[in-house]
Amino acid sequence: MASIELKRLCKSYGAADVIKGIDLSIAHGEFCVFVGPSGCGKSTLLRMISGLESISSGDIEIGGEVVNTIPAADRGLAMVFQSYALYPHMTVRQNLSFGLENIQTPRAEIDSKINEVATMLQIDQLLDRRPKDLSGGQRQRVAIGRAVVREPRVFLFDEPLSNLDAELRVDMRGEISALHKRLENTMIYVTHDQVEAMTMADKIAVLRLGELEQFGRPLDLFNHPRNLFVAGFIGSPKMNFMTGAVHPADRSLLTLDTGEEVSLPVDGFTHREGQKVTLGVRPNDLLPSEMGSIHTDVRSVEQLGSDSYLYGQLADGTRLTVHNPGQTRVVAGERVALSFAPDAVHLFDTETGLTLRETP
Repeated sequence: MASIELKRLCKSYGAADVIKGIDLSIAHGEFCVFVGPSGCGKSTLLRMISGLESISSGDIEIGGEVVNTIPAADRGLAMVFQSYALYPHMTVRQNLSFGLENIQTPRAEIDSKINEVATMLQIDQLLDRRPKDLSGGQRQRVAIGRAVVREPRVFLFDEPLSNLDAELRVDMRGEISALHKRLENTMIYVTHDQVEAMTMADKIAVLRLGELEQFGRPLDLFNHPRNLFVAGFIGSPKMNFMTGAVHPADRSLLTLDTGEEVSLPVDGFTHREGQKVTLGVRPNDLLPSEMGSIHTDVRSVEQLGSDSYLYGQLADGTRLTVHNPGQTRVVAGERVALSFAPDAVHLFDTETGLTLRETP
């Protein structure tokens, strides 16, 4: 079993704390994604698990065994880097076999594993080429294949698709997800791209400034973000936020900073009269409507054929994004009234940033 437990894990460089007491449990066979902005500590955390980075305090358990002092080579892990890290003077076949040769695997077994993995990753026609003769996507397949032939307990991916173009990234996302389903190994994948996280993960760990903001299934994070940061980070385009104060005598009304008044749901939330709150509404839940109580001045319009996006601004300068299925006749410079369904609302305490949704 290759479950992973992080217990109060910390990492400091002198006086700088970069990983701040993270507790995390990854079950055997799960595909877990570490996501967050640059500098949040996700790659450092991955390197600590791999053994490439020492820990300052806490414990790392893999399969129930504390591995704090076990060298990286003996942890039974395989890592795929952003830079491919292939040996340029070796052929694809030699790159795949190098690690197995170092542990004196019998030649027949090496050849069998290489042929099996090369067929699975569709690089069997490339075995006699060198890295300089491969495309970016082919190089990444070779890097993944080099990890697969070692039959590790856990796969670690450190932003492996960052160097690929947009179309190839989509293809490779699908290939890595399919690989996980075939191998059923535990996988940890680091990315700053929340779309990759949402489409690939069984569980997502959202990190910020070395702390774990929320951990759970992708749709749980999307539908029930714990705080403003998670709400704004998970989802593309990002959630719209509008600030205001709950009516001093009526919890079902919110006066926005623009002076406009909107209705609030009462059931399922803990907001109180007079409280300063932040209203969150996703772009696809904001609807142009003549009866809408929010008014935005449209600054620009994107027509994508099957979808359209309106980018507007409220009277107080707050920016809004509105997603419309299909095409729109709205043009830049228009003023549009918007409405939203009560069940589409997210509410947060403006001072703490925490959700005001009741715990299920």
